[in-house]
Amino acid sequence: MLGIAAAVLFFVAFLINAADISTNDVFTSVNVMLIGLTLLALHVGGVGGGLPSRARRR
Repeated sequence: MLGIAAAVLFFVAFLINAADISTNDVFTSVNVMLIGLTLLALHVGGVGGGLPSRARRR
């Protein structure tokens, strides 16, 4: 789920950058991209993966 959210944020950052939309200082394409990278790092790190490994052993 976090990987999908990261992909959406990357796409939004691309649209902001490609369309040259002027935004405020908080909502720039670089900041949206960094939030996407954070979500991607959490996804790769195993956060938000669903069931814990002990529940699957049954």
